[in-house]
Amino acid sequence: MDADLSDPVRIERVIAADGAASELLLVGQPAQGRWLYWLPAMGVPAKHYLPLAQALAGRGVAVALHEWRGIGSSDRRAGRRQDWGYRTLLQDDLPRGLAAARAAWPGTAGYLGGHSLGGQLAAMYAGAHPAQVAGLVLVASGAPYWRNFRHGWLIGASYVAAPVLARLSGHFPGRRIGFGGNEARGVIDDWARTGRTGHYAAASMGDLEPGMAAFAGPVLAVRLRDDWLGPAASLEWLLGKLPRAAITREVLGPDELHGPADHFGWMKTPAPVAAHINAWLVPGPQPL
Repeated sequence: MDADLSDPVRIERVIAADGAASELLLVGQPAQGRWLYWLPAMGVPAKHYLPLAQALAGRGVAVALHEWRGIGSSDRRAGRRQDWGYRTLLQDDLPRGLAAARAAWPGTAGYLGGHSLGGQLAAMYAGAHPAQVAGLVLVASGAPYWRNFRHGWLIGASYVAAPVLARLSGHFPGRRIGFGGNEARGVIDDWARTGRTGHYAAASMGDLEPGMAAFAGPVLAVRLRDDWLGPAASLEWLLGKLPRAAITREVLGPDELHGPADHFGWMKTPAPVAAHINAWLVPGPQPL
């Protein structure tokens, strides 16, 4: 997917608390006074969201594209000697990236959003740091709890098998098996725990749900109609963790997207998704 580079992309090198480095992609300027910090899906490099960022930037909403540790421009790769979990992503990596975005666009409102696992981690972070997040944008996201899926017993079995495979291999070989990226054992342990129990908790962090339950900001939840990886029940399970939030739900179909309304297909034609995000972020007359 090649981005239309009508809005320049600025690259900031972000150094995490433990020295891990990655590139933060900053697109556009917050002409509407708002910017969106975007968290990718599991295993997806940040650059794959440049078309979405460009579509939003063209409407005056700046976007910062986060790079997950171990993926894309990150200087770390998961392996027997390199391991991390949600705690590292949420406490070491995300704060540094968000600080860089705030420095780039001072005096403007920063929203946190994400795709799939990125949306879940955005909700977890907002629960822990509500003052840093003006609102949440969730696209094709939802809790991985096995009971919320068709053939849930098979998905539930995968949440038992995935951590075992990751331990045997030294990392989860997502590239080889066609699901996610090459993920750290700790990330898979934390993700699979939620998949088995339906509860958000992380090693060395404990229960994450009290913070999520206290988050009272606005939330936009965009579901893709034919997304079997993010069905309505999965999304509602995640939104149920945010009982105080003011939630706006939207469902997009293939007619509006001019293409597949599934977990990844929307990324090829992201303009309709960007239009919905922009209309929610900046109510009122929209730019042509």
